Amino acid sequence: MPAAARKSPPQGGGDPPRYLAIAALVRDRIATEQLGPHTLLPSERELAEQHGVSRMTARQALSLLESEGVVYRRPPRGTFVAEPRVRFHIGSFSEEVSRLGRRPAARLLWAERQQPTPAVQLALALPDGAAVHVFHRLRSVDDAPVALETTFLPADLTPGILDTPEEGSLWAVLRDRYGMRLARSTAVLESIVLDDTSSSQLAVRAGSAGTLLTRRTEDDAGRCVEYARDVYRADRAAFEVSEVLTVDRTTV
Repeated sequence: MPAAARKSPPQGGGDPPRYLAIAALVRDRIATEQLGPHTLLPSERELAEQHGVSRMTARQALSLLESEGVVYRRPPRGTFVAEPRVRFHIGSFSEEVSRLGRRPAARLLWAERQQPTPAVQLALALPDGAAVHVFHRLRSVDDAPVALETTFLPADLTPGILDTPEEGSLWAVLRDRYGMRLARSTAVLESIVLDDTSSSQLAVRAGSAGTLLTRRTEDDAGRCVEYARDVYRADRAAFEVSEVLTVDRTTV
C-alpha cells in the first residue's frame, strides 16, 4: 500500500495578522501628523467596519498601539492619540528637552552624602573610603513626569553641591561652578518593568514598561565625574543613537 501523501509546508509564511496591518495603518497616520496628539480615534466598532474585521481584531490593534505608547484610553470616552515621545540624545536631560523647544523641570526627592556601593565606586574609579554626593530627582517635560534620576558625583570634586537648587541641569553646575570640561558620556539602555514606587512617581500603572539608562560621564582628562542610573517611562521617551562608521576596505 503506498505511503500516505504528505503535505508540504506552505512557502513564505502567509500574510501577517490583520490586527498588525490595521495597527500599522493607524501608526503611519499618526507618524505623518495626519492625527495630532489627543485626537479621538475611531471606536472598535468603527475600526472593524472600516477594515471589514471583527471587533476583537480591532480591539487587538488598539491594544497593541496602547502597549507601544502610541495611543491612550479614557473609558468611556474612547481611545486618543498620545503625545509623541521626547527624543533624547545621551546627555543632559535639561539641555536635551530645551533643545526640542519643550520645558524641563526637576523636583528633588532627596540628596545626601553617602559611602558608595562597590558598583558605584568601580564606575567612578574611587579609592577606598571616598564618598559620593547623590541626587534623586523626578524629571518632567511640560509638567508631565518622564524620568527618575539617581546621580552619583565624587564628593571630593563637588564640595557644597548638595546646597544646589533642585531645578536645572547638574551638568551646567559641574561646568560653571566646578570648572569641569565634560567630554564624553556613554550609556547602556535596558528594558525594565517599573516597580510600584516608580510607577506611582511617574504616574503610570504598576508594572508598566520602563527604560533603565546607566550613564558614565568623563571630563577631558578621561576622569569619570558622574555616574547615573535613570529610569524613564517607556511610553514618553525615545533615545536617538548615532555612530560614525568607518569603511573596512578589506571587506569591500
